[in-house]
Amino acid sequence: MEHPVEAQVIDSRHLKLKKPIQIPPGSEVMITIEPAEAIAEDQAWYTLSAGGLQAAYGENEPDYSLDTIKTPNPEYQR
Repeated sequence: MEHPVEAQVIDSRHLKLKKPIQIPPGSEVMITIEPAEAIAEDQAWYTLSAGGLQAAYGENEPDYSLDTIKTPNPEYQR
């Protein structure tokens, strides 16, 4: 179960969560540190990738009929 929560670093042993979490006190959790700048950069790459896919496979992509195929793939199964 992933539960991303933003936090502020108080010192080398403490974090202040920006919102409460629904986990019982005493529970053990695994924390992954990811700086906010890295998240913004990842989002920029995802947006760029999505734009490329939309351009390649968008609504204006033509349909190709079977008679335009010059050499059929013998392994293709319909």
